[in-house]
Amino acid sequence: MDKQIIEILKSWGPPVITLIIGLLAGWLFKRFVNLRITKIVSKTSWRYDDVIYKAIEPQIMLWFFLLSFYLASGGMKIASPYSEYISKLALIILVLSVTMVISNVLVGLLKLWSESQDRGFPSTTIFTNLVRIVVIVIGILIVLDTINITVTPVLTALGVGGLAVSLALKDTLSDFFSGLQILLSQKVKPGDFVELDSGERGYVTNITWRNTSLLERTNNVISIPNSRLSSAIVKNYDAKDSSFSVRVTVGVAYDSDLDHVQRVTSEVARGVMKDVEGGDPDFDPPVRFFEFGPSSINLKVYFRAKRYGDQHPIIHEFITRLHKRYEEEGIEIPFPIRTLIHKNTIQ
Repeated sequence: MDKQIIEILKSWGPPVITLIIGLLAGWLFKRFVNLRITKIVSKTSWRYDDVIYKAIEPQIMLWFFLLSFYLASGGMKIASPYSEYISKLALIILVLSVTMVISNVLVGLLKLWSESQDRGFPSTTIFTNLVRIVVIVIGILIVLDTINITVTPVLTALGVGGLAVSLALKDTLSDFFSGLQILLSQKVKPGDFVELDSGERGYVTNITWRNTSLLERTNNVISIPNSRLSSAIVKNYDAKDSSFSVRVTVGVAYDSDLDHVQRVTSEVARGVMKDVEGGDPDFDPPVRFFEFGPSSINLKVYFRAKRYGDQHPIIHEFITRLHKRYEEEGIEIPFPIRTLIHKNTIQ
């Protein structure tokens, strides 16, 4: 009996001790080294190391276990087929773990890089999911090759099956590739305020596999198929410069002093630009007379708003201030007047 126990200890003792040492080393690393690395990473201004370490950190204990298991498996006395299965299982788990790390790192780096491009290259759901799928597919192919499954017939079967699926999902694939075309051509980007030729307008919030979401200023969400958006005529208010010109038309009486009118209107307009949020305080609004109307001399005042939607408080404040100032200065805003001449013909 004692000899059997001794034999068991000789056979299983070193592998078990190796596993315990590996797990203990992983715990110590997680408890002390990992804490210091976290502090170092958090203090650096380079944000990419945060993404890389955040993806690796959850897998540290698993990698320590797999390493100790690999070292211990050499001393385990298990029947040949089972020992081979165990080693392959450990390798598969390692490959899947590394695949998830690479996927998370690439997605995180893509998001950070897109943010640094000032919306030049948007990181949206369609791109992040595409990166994940590509990495996971490569990882699965490596796993299949690890367990001695030939990849070539699988790829052939996927090609034939993909053709059948593409015919069945023609509309879905059309929307998918239209979404890629929209993103790569930068026709619209998340955050842009756009208006379609069909009348819909709003802020682009996301571009997914099939739809582009527009958020109206009334807080309603419009979902537009990517294929339709790709072929639509789109007015993009934020394509180059988010600021745009706001025009307000005013009419004054014919007996008004036009120099006085221009001076007063300019003063009110400059005050609105400086006081109202959404206006450009450095912009000097031009005032231009442009028309002899039926009952008034008409002028236009041009403002500069930072983004679409900022024009509403600017127009409101300008009209209220100008109406009050005109009244103080004795400048008349006339009602429409028409002179009718009626001739009676006496026979």
